[in-house]
Amino acid sequence: VAIRLNNLAELYRDQGRLKKAIPLYNEAIAIDETALGRTHPNVATYLNNLAGVYKALGEWDRAEEKYKRAMEIDSKALNENHPDISIYLNNLAGLYKAQGRYEEAEPLYLRALEARERTLGAEHPSTLATVGNLAVLYQSQGRYEEAEPLYLRSLEAQERTLGAEYPKTLMTVGNLAGLYESQGRYEEAAPLYLRALEAQERTLGEEHPSTLASVHNLAGLYGSQGR
Repeated sequence: VAIRLNNLAELYRDQGRLKKAIPLYNEAIAIDETALGRTHPNVATYLNNLAGVYKALGEWDRAEEKYKRAMEIDSKALNENHPDISIYLNNLAGLYKAQGRYEEAEPLYLRALEARERTLGAEHPSTLATVGNLAVLYQSQGRYEEAEPLYLRSLEAQERTLGAEYPKTLMTVGNLAGLYESQGRYEEAAPLYLRALEAQERTLGEEHPSTLASVHNLAGLYGSQGR
């Protein structure tokens, strides 16, 4: 019953019906705390999912409390190399990044990256997602020289493992272009924005949100150049 409540809550979250998902997550947590114990990994999973909803709603304190409790449960219940641990580290880091708490986010991303490289491999999609998250963090701090090699690492691996026109690959292309634009390296940014836009038009369609985001980014670049 708890699993099905969680699944229904996940559906509501995917639909953007966030407040409708909250009581379902809470009910799933209560059921498994009673049936399996307060420190069972299932409880941690549901807490993590609920934290994601609170983050999306901007309820930072509630999200942080749920993420921390989920991580504490799995740190005791599972081996430190278990993939779930890196998920919670990555998610809590993302929460701190969204709040501008960069100094707290960085060590969590680094721990998550190290764990994922060790357990999943350097080119696993989850590992590359953390590489990208760390690059975005550094870019947000103006640490461009540290962000660039991370974006390049992620892009090269995604092109090799996912393909040059896979949506996540094109997202990294756009992020790298944004980094170059932030540095005033417009001649390097423009072909990347164009590459992302042309591939998205071809694979996603001209009115897909990701395509339109690339249109907007390219317009912004031209504006910065006075074009």
